[in-house]
This record gives sequence, structure tokens and C-alpha cells, in this order.
Amino acid sequence: MSVNKINIKNKRAYFDFELIEKFTAGIQLAGTEIKSIRAGKVSLVDAYCFFMKSELWIRGMNIAEYFYGTYNNHQPVRERKLLLQKKELYKLERKTKESGLTIIPLRLFINDRGLAKIEIALAKGKKQHDKRETLKQKDANREMDRIKKNF
Repeated sequence: MSVNKINIKNKRAYFDFELIEKFTAGIQLAGTEIKSIRAGKVSLVDAYCFFMKSELWIRGMNIAEYFYGTYNNHQPVRERKLLLQKKELYKLERKTKESGLTIIPLRLFINDRGLAKIEIALAKGKKQHDKRETLKQKDANREMDRIKKNF
């Protein structure tokens, strides 16, 4: 079986949010969406998750229309249902209602069985000074690596 190298990340999430706990969920997809995902035509930048009738949904994830799709092509930006176990859904719903946390997508990948999965995280928004601290830390690490490389 061929190795799938689809690993689409939401880099903005790591900068804007402090991640508390990660989960892996399945996605309910329409016909041509999986073909677009395999082609790497996905954007997670503006995506977020929300609960509707005790089910977890993702909004704002853009899966581009499949190039070879006909009139059966899917809508690029639509709400998609995420598939998790009841225990995980209950835990996420309780945490988001209690403590004002949010659920954000981190990365989209295709597992060994060829199924599209999304890694989501329970997260808390960072303040401006926290973001500056993250940038300072990243610059310091880069400088240390540069010095190590020269010696």
C-alpha cells in the first residue's frame, strides 16, 4: 500500500492558542471531498469546532472543489460533522461550557487505512503578551541552534 503524506497543519493555532488536550476525530465527508484532501487542497486557518445537539461540528474548513468533479462536486466551505466517541464528546462539551475553552483543528491527515482524520485540541486563547513571549522564545531557540551549528 502506498504511503500517504497528507499532513495539513494549522500553524496559526499554535501561535494564537495555548493547547490543553488533543483528540483525533473522524470527519463525515461528501463524495469528492476525500479526493481534494488527497490532492492537499485544504485550509484549516479560519476553522473552529462547535456543538449542535450534542454533536461536534467543524465550521470554516475549506476543502477546495475537486478539479475533475462534475455537477456532483461538493461545496468548498460547509459544516462537517466530526466523529468521536460519546465519552470524548461529553468531556469536550462539558469543558467548553464550564471554563470558556474552545475547540480548534490542529492538523488534517490520512491514516494507514486511507481515512481522513482531524486532530483537534481543547484550547485557551493567548493574550498579546503571551504571543510576544512565544516569539521571543522561538527567536532564542533559533539563535541557539545557529550557534551550535557553527561549532
